[in-house]
Amino acid sequence: MWFFFSKNRRLAIVGDVLFKGSIGRTDFPRGDYQTLIDSIQQKLWPLGDDVAFIPGHGPMSTFGEEMQTNPYVGKNAYA
Repeated sequence: MWFFFSKNRRLAIVGDVLFKGSIGRTDFPRGDYQTLIDSIQQKLWPLGDDVAFIPGHGPMSTFGEEMQTNPYVGKNAYA
């Protein structure tokens, strides 16, 4: 997973990895659902709740908002 992060601006550009309320598709060749989930939780979340992100399309959000509300990777995703 590749992404760009500006520590000073607290802004990440994540492409089609994470969206407001959703995640990227894994049904394409070489796609792997667990790898996508692990990448989001282990590489993006540690950057901080306050980090805003620009997805490949759709509205911006913050990692903190997605940690709380995203049905695929948020706090209630495995409930």
